[in-house]
Amino acid sequence: MALHLATDDSEVTRSAVVVNRAHLPTASEDADTGGPITTLPPEILKESATRLGWAGAIYATAYTIAYWIPFFVQRASQPDLSMWRAENFFALWSIALGASVFALTRRNAISPERSLDLGLAFAILGALGIALAEFWGGFPEIRSLIEYNGVPWESVWILILPLVAPNTPKRMLVASLAAASTGPLVVAYGVLVRGLPLPVPVLTAVTYFLFTTYVCAGIAYVGARIVYHYGVRLKKAREIGSYVLVDRIGEGGMGEVWIARHRMLARPSAIKLIRPELLGTDPHSRAMAIARFEREARATAALGSTHTVNVHDFGLTDEGAFFYVMELLDGMSLDTLVRKYEPVPPARAIHLLRQVCHSLGEAHSRGLIHRDVKPANIFTCRLGPDADFVKVLDFGLVKNVDRGDRPEITAVHLGAGTPAYMAPELAFGQAVIDGRADLYAVGCVGYWLLTGQMVFKAETSMATILAHVRNEPEPPSHKSKYPVPTALDEVILQCLAKKPSGRPPDAQTLDRMLAAIQTAGTWTTDDARRWWDEHHPVTKAEQPTTRGRV
Repeated sequence: MALHLATDDSEVTRSAVVVNRAHLPTASEDADTGGPITTLPPEILKESATRLGWAGAIYATAYTIAYWIPFFVQRASQPDLSMWRAENFFALWSIALGASVFALTRRNAISPERSLDLGLAFAILGALGIALAEFWGGFPEIRSLIEYNGVPWESVWILILPLVAPNTPKRMLVASLAAASTGPLVVAYGVLVRGLPLPVPVLTAVTYFLFTTYVCAGIAYVGARIVYHYGVRLKKAREIGSYVLVDRIGEGGMGEVWIARHRMLARPSAIKLIRPELLGTDPHSRAMAIARFEREARATAALGSTHTVNVHDFGLTDEGAFFYVMELLDGMSLDTLVRKYEPVPPARAIHLLRQVCHSLGEAHSRGLIHRDVKPANIFTCRLGPDADFVKVLDFGLVKNVDRGDRPEITAVHLGAGTPAYMAPELAFGQAVIDGRADLYAVGCVGYWLLTGQMVFKAETSMATILAHVRNEPEPPSHKSKYPVPTALDEVILQCLAKKPSGRPPDAQTLDRMLAAIQTAGTWTTDDARRWWDEHHPVTKAEQPTTRGRV
């Protein structure tokens, strides 16, 4: 499911994002409890899983180069050097280990959370593989490392762990200590079981490992705390009321839109966050802006039309950003529809426009004027068994004409509409505005659907506004690749009348006028389903989202 929110016409493409429900955050726990790694944000989990895979590939490659090249060089001078010695099998096992980790993460065979548990096991087994290569055949390396102040390769591996696959600090400490112990255990096994001579005193060897691998384990623990606490703080910063932000799906001048999950309910939602700076800095302007955004949320939530986006909740974050929570929709804006798939036939245009009228008709009957009707704010989607189901979004400039809104509240930080879809009376800034300003914009939307062009397009916003005030539009039939019926031409041009009195009196009348056009053909539910099955099939995750702008 998806929510697209837009206030600018520059959005031209739709890119799908799939959010796996299993990857949504579930609980927030203290970093030292050893609790589930789901306390980290999903993108950190996903990126860590990817890094773990590449760490496996690098481990396998480095092991191959570091072990087998010296072995074959040595075998060239010592032909009797056996291929069947134990070290060779350990090397093959270690290389297979790294390759397996890479394959598991690349194929998404396990979830990101489980991949980080795999990372802990890889940390220990990978260190064991390094220790076996270093110390199984004897201990001359120990004397050399001590004399030249070197460190075992396990130390490097241990330090990399918290950066590659972050986990809870306690788990990382246990894994790091276990990894640090692999070298001493291999040496102890060689001395006590296999009877290999130790070239340095036991205390010297113990001290050496304490100040190399075990010190690195302590450093890894500190690094794990830093990385983990950063992730926890990031996740907490994404907690808004009863919701957890999961994935950003849109951004623009006003703020951001996120997929969100309610803590208690399974229903995913979309949260629109308004940037705090748009609320103003002084108390008066801030209060006015908050009143304006609260009004938008309340006005939209109060509307019952099935063709108006549902608003579930709204409020202020701890950082002072205004937010409201809306339903998620699976589909695309009419702006994207035309840009990606070309203009639509007249029958489909009528089908879409009539649903817009349904939403606006209710809003107008309550004295609410949208004032920013445009293709980017009209969404066509799948909704249950229905396809090509329209939702009108973003009543962001809504004006209550019955109450007599004060201009300073209505206009805080925003202009009144979008130039390419602005009625002349809005351009003039007239004090009395009614629903016919929205019907002018519906005519512009119909023009866009039929032709793929705006009614007027100029080099600047002011020139576009002046064209709407002064110029007469060409009929859509002159620019459409489809045969547009004369009756539909006339309805569109009537909506585009310069004076409100020349337009249909209300949205219900416009709906009836569109329904009465018999020469446009039909767009049936079967037509809609076939189009959506071909162009926008349901994903396996059944949760596609559409990126947009705010």
